[in-house]
Amino acid sequence: MFPFDYHRATTLEDAREAHAAAEEPAYLAGGQTLIPTLKMRLAQHDRIVDLRRIPGLTGIRRDGDTLVIGAMTTHQAIADSPEVIAALPALAAMAASIGDQQVRAMGTIGGALANNDPAADYPAAALALDAAIITDMRSHKAADFFGAFFDTTLDPGEIIREVRFPLAEAAAYAKIRNPASRYAVVGVFVARTAAGPRVAVTGAAGQVFRHEAMEQALAASFSPTSLDGVATSPDGMNEDQHASADYRAHLCGVLAGRAVTAIVGAGSR
Repeated sequence: MFPFDYHRATTLEDAREAHAAAEEPAYLAGGQTLIPTLKMRLAQHDRIVDLRRIPGLTGIRRDGDTLVIGAMTTHQAIADSPEVIAALPALAAMAASIGDQQVRAMGTIGGALANNDPAADYPAAALALDAAIITDMRSHKAADFFGAFFDTTLDPGEIIREVRFPLAEAAAYAKIRNPASRYAVVGVFVARTAAGPRVAVTGAAGQVFRHEAMEQALAASFSPTSLDGVATSPDGMNEDQHASADYRAHLCGVLAGRAVTAIVGAGSR
């Protein structure tokens, strides 16, 4: 990797100041994307600002009808959390499906959202659940937060502090995993909320998106068969050695059906 200065921040203010003093800085959260890209020389930063020792950025709590998760909380902590399992079991199950044991032990929800890999899982959950992403500067609505290919509305130096998930009546996530990386070839998060069903798709295109046609079909009748006539256009879908654009479009319907089936089945027990 290229040489860089390493700074272990102890406060948010310390992190911001260290970041602002460098020309090409980067924040280090769990490091599950940053470290490999540095090792392969796909990124070059003159300073890495480590956020892992800043107090107050981890933890999970219930705040009324909202689940609040600190940005530096690991995937494994979310998967194992009794609070998450009780309040949003689909989020716990999704976290348990990320990467392998080592990735889950190190990777963080805030790092994943800030990185915004187009095949990552958390953006689909945040979008489907209408999450709020709280930083040291402001609050971002998930609907506005995610751009295409690793882009977000975060300003340079802005740090995610926590993520607030409104509780859904029911939710489920289904994905086809890349067998090597376990990123989503396609992943679909379905949430049934008081305001109506919400469907978010990751991995299929250059950015996470809501599938409005599926939402309208499920609003009329929340059942897997309601999705039978809903087509997903392959236009703009990713196409690579793992799946064609047409196949990814097809998987959107298959996985949405699986998620809805899981929700309906859980409600019937």
